Amino acid sequence: MLSVKYINCHLMEQHRTIVFEEHTLHYRDEGREHEQTLVLLHGYLQNLDIWSSYVLSYMRTMHVITIDLPGHGYSECFGEVHTMDFMARAVKAVLDDAGVEQCVMVGHSMGGYVAMAFADLFPHRLRGLGLLHSHAMADTDQAIERRMATCEQVMANRASYIVSFIPPLFCPENRVALTMEIKDLQDQCLETKAESIIAAQRGMAARPSRLRVLQQLEVPVLFIFGKKDPRLPVELALSQALEARYAEIMVLENVAHMAHIEERDYVRPRIQNFVTTCYL
Repeated sequence: MLSVKYINCHLMEQHRTIVFEEHTLHYRDEGREHEQTLVLLHGYLQNLDIWSSYVLSYMRTMHVITIDLPGHGYSECFGEVHTMDFMARAVKAVLDDAGVEQCVMVGHSMGGYVAMAFADLFPHRLRGLGLLHSHAMADTDQAIERRMATCEQVMANRASYIVSFIPPLFCPENRVALTMEIKDLQDQCLETKAESIIAAQRGMAARPSRLRVLQQLEVPVLFIFGKKDPRLPVELALSQALEARYAEIMVLENVAHMAHIEERDYVRPRIQNFVTTCYL
């Protein structure tokens, strides 16, 4: 298996860059000749390389854009707080640069929060929305307290925090089989600097509820959840999915918070079929 560092070095040659608010954003843009456009937004600590196998599969039939969100991957840290609205505006700047008027946008975890902010600010730019282990609710007071504690932990020992954070994202039954994938993800996340981690945590803590947006969206919404997700209980996930006007729901049995890795063979075609449906 290729190491993450090698993959990053190789894919870096395929990155495009833009300057947004005096800082650099990186993104990858493949399959531009196709009409259907899919935008994939990675989760907290990760970068666009998490979608590499998806891009290689999709680029033959659709236009695929993946983005290093602010402070992640090769994109620069912009400040002390990266709000979800700010990240959504960064995503719009990328789409403007790529000449994309409308797209299907799928976000994992934090990327889903960004996608919800994008749906709130720029609903006319969407043909469909996908939330992968994500939701439209605001943080509870307890969750905000945990994020502030995380910031302190990161300042004290960033590497230790990252290494211990990753394995619980995977279902215990999958961890042995996915040992290499977990190690590669740890290596990928270790590239995220402390100031970027803290900016993302503060931004997630400050996000508002967007249940209203979910209720009013006039495009299809795809929800993908894991029954064993420690970060998003399936009952809570399903209750908010029922708020959408046009919802497709996929619930996976032995999956925690990383369905796009844990059950790639199910998730990858499901997203592709969803994009096709949104463009009918």
